[in-house]
Amino acid sequence: MRTFDIKNARLAPKGRRRIEWAGRSMPVLQQIADRFSKQKPLRRIRVSACLHVTSETANLMITLKRGGADCVLCASNPLSTQDDVAASLVKDFGIPVFAIKGENHSTYYRHIRRALEHKPNITMDDGADLVSQIHGKRKDLAQFILGSTEETTTGVIRLRSLEERGLLLFPILAVNDAKTKHFFDNRYGTGQSTIDGIIRATNVLLSGSVFVVCGYGWCGRGLANKARGMGARVIVTETDSLKALEAVMDGFEVTSLREAASIGNIFVTVTGNTRVIRKEHFARMKDGAIIANSGHFDVEIDIPELRKLSRGVRAIRDFVEEFRLKDGRKIYLIAGGRLVNLSAAEGHPASVMDMSFANQALGAEYLVQNASQLERRIYPIPIEIDEKIAQLKLEAMKVRIDCFTKEQVHYLASWELGT
Repeated sequence: MRTFDIKNARLAPKGRRRIEWAGRSMPVLQQIADRFSKQKPLRRIRVSACLHVTSETANLMITLKRGGADCVLCASNPLSTQDDVAASLVKDFGIPVFAIKGENHSTYYRHIRRALEHKPNITMDDGADLVSQIHGKRKDLAQFILGSTEETTTGVIRLRSLEERGLLLFPILAVNDAKTKHFFDNRYGTGQSTIDGIIRATNVLLSGSVFVVCGYGWCGRGLANKARGMGARVIVTETDSLKALEAVMDGFEVTSLREAASIGNIFVTVTGNTRVIRKEHFARMKDGAIIANSGHFDVEIDIPELRKLSRGVRAIRDFVEEFRLKDGRKIYLIAGGRLVNLSAAEGHPASVMDMSFANQALGAEYLVQNASQLERRIYPIPIEIDEKIAQLKLEAMKVRIDCFTKEQVHYLASWELGT
């Protein structure tokens, strides 16, 4: 059997240049890679990763291999693969990749199965598809697994469901919950890359538009701020009263999605939930409304219902479908409701993914060193790893910070000192 499945090996030279370009903006991961090359902390460890196959992910896989790991990579989304990067990983770095941009549902899961044939000691997920397959159909593989890392909010939600039911077969590190991940990746990365995907796909002017952000978690916060920075009038919709209040205090309009549906020009879901934009919202939207999703799965927009409401559907631009409703209105869907930032653009900037993937690399090392002491539950990234990554990032940015004096340390540790 072939040890990889990619679109075209001849794309490798372009992919290698992209990998090198991204690596220039990933100094933290580079420092980790240099140490891994000397110490080989992942020697003889088999790693199966289900991540977005991008130039940034390529730098992570190269780092793991330099640390001694035997790596296999498959895609965590059918539309996010950069085919030239996949080709370079295979041809230039000898890392098996199973990913083709635009692959269908059956191919996507066939690739996941191929990654699991590696009998991994560590799995890396962006959406928990590997772990879900192991728990659902390949429990036999659990005997080989030291632990797993999870990259995204949606994946952590799925895994917490397993944990709460007492079904987890091995420990999980919630990379997504690291401060150096979600404070930066989710907020600054998703904010910028989502806007990038929308503009690349549509070439619309955001300034003066009404931009509706569904969800005000870390991704929603970032997206709302970036859209406001582009001159849009931003409306936030929420189901959580505290997050809604925070959005109000941050200066955004907050209302129900039903009310926003008749006002908005552009709608983006970032909730991690299902059927957020539904039939009743389509019914109230303006002619020409644009809808997109930046959550992990393509379930946040009720696309089957939108098709039922439509007389016809056509591709009007790359990654843009025009749905002609029975009353003559037209609604435009970007990237089939999949991750717009990775489907229609290139995902997060490398300088942001530098910290996210530093957490992945150091998380893998931590699992190897501590697996025997970990229980079958979800763990946060240890605070010392989080702080080390922040320190390395500041050093790379040539930013200096202060240290406490002895007097300040004593003051903060005392209870006697007061007014």
